[in-house]
Amino acid sequence: MIRDRGRIKWNSLMLPEHVTMLRGWAEEDTYEEEKQLDEQKLEMLDEVASVAMEFGKKVVVRHFIDHHHKEVIGQIHYFDAINKEFRIVDENDRVIRISVGRIEHMTIIE
Repeated sequence: MIRDRGRIKWNSLMLPEHVTMLRGWAEEDTYEEEKQLDEQKLEMLDEVASVAMEFGKKVVVRHFIDHHHKEVIGQIHYFDAINKEFRIVDENDRVIRISVGRIEHMTIIE
């Protein structure tokens, strides 16, 4: 019976710098690609944000941060036109700043 120990048997032959580089490389494989919005999606985003702010509705915002897609559920508190970012108050009353360029999708929760 062959008792292969996998990575464990190779760790003693590698320098710590190499092990660190391999772990970083494996982490980079999990990175996702950022999608760019076209004009039509930007107009839909503007319309959804306007309705949500006007009537105080909650939204689900899917955005790209730290090489991954994340979703935030909350209410749009403010739109900063100078920095081009939304300030969203989530369910834990934390203010989350999301840049317009990082938003992929926004929907209103009924």
